[in-house]
Amino acid sequence: MDPELEAFVPLLPKVDMTDPVGARKVFDELAASRPAPDTTGLDIEDRTVPGDPDVPVRIYRPQHAHGAVVWLHGGGFVFGGLDAEHPWATRIARDSGAVVISVGYRRAPEHRFPAALDDAYIVLTWAAEHAPALGIDTDRIAVGGHSAGANLAAAMTLRARDEQGPPICFQLLNEAILDDRHQTWSARTFTATPWNNRAVRIAAMNHYLGSQQATPYAAPARATDLSGLPPAYIATAEYDPNRDEALDYAQRLLQAGVSVELHQWPGTFHGSLAIQTAEVSQRQTAALGAVLRRALAG
Repeated sequence: MDPELEAFVPLLPKVDMTDPVGARKVFDELAASRPAPDTTGLDIEDRTVPGDPDVPVRIYRPQHAHGAVVWLHGGGFVFGGLDAEHPWATRIARDSGAVVISVGYRRAPEHRFPAALDDAYIVLTWAAEHAPALGIDTDRIAVGGHSAGANLAAAMTLRARDEQGPPICFQLLNEAILDDRHQTWSARTFTATPWNNRAVRIAAMNHYLGSQQATPYAAPARATDLSGLPPAYIATAEYDPNRDEALDYAQRLLQAGVSVELHQWPGTFHGSLAIQTAEVSQRQTAALGAVLRRALAG
């Protein structure tokens, strides 16, 4: 493990996915303890997207932006939200120069699949329909997210393709959980890794799915046809049980004719990019903004 990151491992709180409410409290307290981000040059607005139910969003608008990304927070489908994601959404907007539409989707286990995906897709459709009012081009709308949010982003591309929905020009999948079967080498082997391990990811998918059978929209790794999907940036952490399914997904996208940029970050663990004092974390974060800037350049 990267020595700068390893020094923080004993300080990290444990994630107890058997207690979703408690897990949310720990996550929110940790997020609230972070310094407020620099929002200079950004117009930030809370909106509500009409739906059933309505979906809260927070829109970050840099000057002279023409592209946008519908951004989905992580948190194992159980925790996270607009406030916790605020520092990341701010940084992505500043680094990418794109409008960031951060989505406050419904969370499990109170709201199981497909609630979160439905919320995300409603926001995507709304963004495409209101592109002129948002000051963005309809052909420059990307989707992206961390972890569970990356699952939702990948599922959105499948659904938009299958339903001839809004055009998505790019997908950014960071440390994505994509498979409910937990049978890759990393999913079987990483039982004690920080933040995310085999038990945590199994609990997350169980909260998300309940007794339902997984479809490709719930677990995109189950999709048999990956053709016709938008270009992708896929990033993985070395000590992350999600690693191997994301690597496999990237390879299958390539085999289906989809352009992919793949970055495996050595010495990192799931969510370690939040430790921004580490040099590798700074490079990871900068890469997210840079890849979106390139993808949305037109």
